[in-house]
Amino acid sequence: MIKRNLSQKLKLLAEQYPVVTVTGPRQSGKTTLVKSIFPDWGYVSLEEPDIREFASIDPRGFIAAYPRHYILDEVQRAPDLFSYIQTHVDDLGEQGIYVLTGSSNFGLLAGISQSLAGRVAILELLPFSFSELEQAGRMPGSIEELMFTGAYPRIYDMNLEPSRWYSNYVATYLERDVRQIKNVTDLSAFQHFLKMCAARSGQILNLSALGNDCGITHNTAKAWLSILQAGYIVYLLRPHFKNFNKRLIKSPKLYFYDSGLLSYLLGVPSPVSLNTHSHRGYIFETWVISELLKGRMNRGLKENIYFWRDNVGHEIDCIVEKGDRLLPLEIKSGKTVSSDFFKGLTFYVELSKDQAVQPTVVYAGETDQPRKNGNVLTWRSFGNSIPGDI
Repeated sequence: MIKRNLSQKLKLLAEQYPVVTVTGPRQSGKTTLVKSIFPDWGYVSLEEPDIREFASIDPRGFIAAYPRHYILDEVQRAPDLFSYIQTHVDDLGEQGIYVLTGSSNFGLLAGISQSLAGRVAILELLPFSFSELEQAGRMPGSIEELMFTGAYPRIYDMNLEPSRWYSNYVATYLERDVRQIKNVTDLSAFQHFLKMCAARSGQILNLSALGNDCGITHNTAKAWLSILQAGYIVYLLRPHFKNFNKRLIKSPKLYFYDSGLLSYLLGVPSPVSLNTHSHRGYIFETWVISELLKGRMNRGLKENIYFWRDNVGHEIDCIVEKGDRLLPLEIKSGKTVSSDFFKGLTFYVELSKDQAVQPTVVYAGETDQPRKNGNVLTWRSFGNSIPGDI
């Protein structure tokens, strides 16, 4: 098993809270992680129909059968159970009673907020980070191979062909998660919507245009996008709120959590094709943004990243908030450093004065370069340093 960076935080929180919840996308390794951290605990999956029926029809009997030191998987499938868990953990007055896992953020977090507020710590587990693959000696040899393969554990555990695995993953996601949601009746239309979102990864979100291209209303596009967010398929990067007396773009940018899934949805046939693919820049941006998110989530922290763009086109791909300082990052998929890489950084540093620190370019090349206008980091150096330092 590849060691997960979230392990230490999970152990610590289980000593401080009666319930710990680990959520994240399907197949991100949640069950494998919690079983490895709590090897002596029992495991119960509410995906199994008879177990789910037991929890739904006789929740008191279910709690009595599994009173403490149990991993309850996909617990949102029996939403009434949360109230009984609340009463049970209050009566016991102990820490480390249950670990809940689930991949559907809608039902899981709704149940927690209604019944378990103050009694539960919430952690999010995404697929492998760069540092996890690097430490395990499983890092692909090139950035193209990494972007194409993505980071889902099963691909690495079983040495699977990425495109075939992602094909099955999308089909399973549509059948198991999306089909359960009442306002999605046309799965083929939703799958088309998913692919149209992929075509817009790394770009400013325009819900009306997205809906029009998919033949659905603005409100339907908004609702379907929320489903993709809840399933950890897509992430909305918000614009930074400090305007420095400039008119700013207020819409978020759309990103996928995993570059491999994005590559599959865009029809990328092989890692080599990413050298010249029209979406190469957006896929590379997707990988960088996902690494920054993993760096925070693996330490149990909320995201602290934004983008910045004014109404005349000046832009910074990513702004990292570090206390009262701002770390501006430019993300470039080229392998040769160009003076153009620094235009946005130079403008932003002058505009923000002493608030901007360590202006940095992350690029797909192989040589770090300290420059007058900012540091230039390769994709490898970035993956090894910045995500764990923000």
